[in-house]
Amino acid sequence: MFDRLEDLLIRYEELMGELSSGVAADDPERFRKLMKEQSDLTPLVEAYKEYKKCKQDEEDSLALMEGEQDPEMKEMLKEELQNAKKGIEELEQKLKILLLPKDPNDDKNVIVEIRAGAGGDEAALFAAEIYRMYVHYAESRHWKVELMESDEIGIGGMKSATFMITGQGAYSVMKYESGVHRVQRVPETESGGRIHTSTISVAVMPEAEDVDVEINEKDIRIDVMRASGNGGQCVNTTDSAVRLTHYPTGIVIYSQTEKSQIQNKAKAFALLRAKLYDMAMQEAHDAEAELRKSQIGTGDRSEKIRTYNFPQGRVTDHRINLTLYKLDKVMDGDIQEIIDACITADQAMKLSKMNESA
Repeated sequence: MFDRLEDLLIRYEELMGELSSGVAADDPERFRKLMKEQSDLTPLVEAYKEYKKCKQDEEDSLALMEGEQDPEMKEMLKEELQNAKKGIEELEQKLKILLLPKDPNDDKNVIVEIRAGAGGDEAALFAAEIYRMYVHYAESRHWKVELMESDEIGIGGMKSATFMITGQGAYSVMKYESGVHRVQRVPETESGGRIHTSTISVAVMPEAEDVDVEINEKDIRIDVMRASGNGGQCVNTTDSAVRLTHYPTGIVIYSQTEKSQIQNKAKAFALLRAKLYDMAMQEAHDAEAELRKSQIGTGDRSEKIRTYNFPQGRVTDHRINLTLYKLDKVMDGDIQEIIDACITADQAMKLSKMNESA
């Protein structure tokens, strides 16, 4: 581990030298790549430098203690030694986490799909609430949310919603939301006061770029039509809606949220790329059964990951056995504690797997 850290420290110094020389500024693409590499290495390098300082403090304290006769000074050196050892232990753990292989999609924007499952109108109402939960969470992170598609019902529910979240590291945290979310409560339409259970599914896909997915134009059919529903301002009077049909997979994308056909077409293609990229990721995931052992839960979209129990005001994440009694705050977008717990558990499992193979 420490040989690798020394190599990364040398690489970091090389990067800083090249960036400060100004030579890379003549090539914007190279400059961007160098800045990205430097930004990625900075937390690791800072932690390693702090680790080396703690190691030096440990050695200095031990050396001074050998010849020290003054009891008070010796006691002070012992305290410094303990602090140094504690720092070394904590930084070793931090460095191991920082050295874990990084998901190449972590810095990407995400496309999120929410679909109502079992439970009829109650599931659609819950889908709308989960959509608002994610919007509020994204706003708290100063991320941008753009609705791409929605199928709404008259009572304020959503049969489905597809939206993009744009922000640094969006996929690195939102990926833990994929799976089946279950709600337990008494619906407003229930006269007998019985608790019903409804479900929705959430799929979180990294935004795919052109270089990530190759789409053959011959594999796609493009249909244009008038948008349906409440559009206003000429959205219903022109052929602005776009439907893409991808023959090899059977995927159909419908986009009508924008006023122009060009914008709807761009959105539809962005969603198609994300879906195809996600399918490729899922296939790779299924092919590597061992990968499931290093992830929170199974990683399956059909896995029940969380229950929202309204009568008891609690939220339970079944993958990590975490229960919080602050349902109101969670539904208002306060989900960082859950996500942080998932990240910590994920890192612990990967560290355990790395130690086993070491």
